[in-house]
Amino acid sequence: MQWLKPKRDTFAPEMKYLIVGLGNMGIEYEGTRHNVGFSVADQLVESAQESFKHETLGDLALLKHRGRQMYVLKPSTFMNRSGKAVHHWMQKLSIPRENLLVVVDEIQLEFGAFKLTKKGKDGGHNGLRDIQNYLQGPKYNRLRIGVGRDFQRGGQVDYVLGKWSQEQAACLPKIIDACCEVVKSFVAIGADHTMTKYNEKGRAAASANKDN
Repeated sequence: MQWLKPKRDTFAPEMKYLIVGLGNMGIEYEGTRHNVGFSVADQLVESAQESFKHETLGDLALLKHRGRQMYVLKPSTFMNRSGKAVHHWMQKLSIPRENLLVVVDEIQLEFGAFKLTKKGKDGGHNGLRDIQNYLQGPKYNRLRIGVGRDFQRGGQVDYVLGKWSQEQAACLPKIIDACCEVVKSFVAIGADHTMTKYNEKGRAAASANKDN
């Protein structure tokens, strides 16, 4: 495993990226829709044959991609205090706001769809709301992963904290892999080019998963 605090950091701030997968720590939250951000973070680190290290306010891993440093963070603050962890590590690592990417579940997108955006409202998502409060505005990159909204009025919390259905769980690995590619593209070529390259594919992915 690479040391998270090298003796000499030769990377300029614009070459460093912070990828934050949102979720809740704890066995009881594993495999829930609200933790899909954690799932993407886990896959990124595992596929790079690296591992997380317990750090202040979260688990952190350092990956290298296309000559850039990619820090992957899973906050340990629970979802509604995600902003505290994001702000701490942006400051500590000198990460520019444009190099922050938050990976999050989204009930406004159909299951399987995904979309990269550079700003947006929190949509009632407590994690995004807290990040917005700490960053003092909604202008930060986020990768929204559709979990659908198959719930009755008032059932949103139980739905997002619920486990994936058997059918959804079977499709999930492909979705996670696709979202990892989006993250790596963001690091390599930036948000604008990545949106052009992947957002249409993200819209089409929901229909593909319906057919499976």
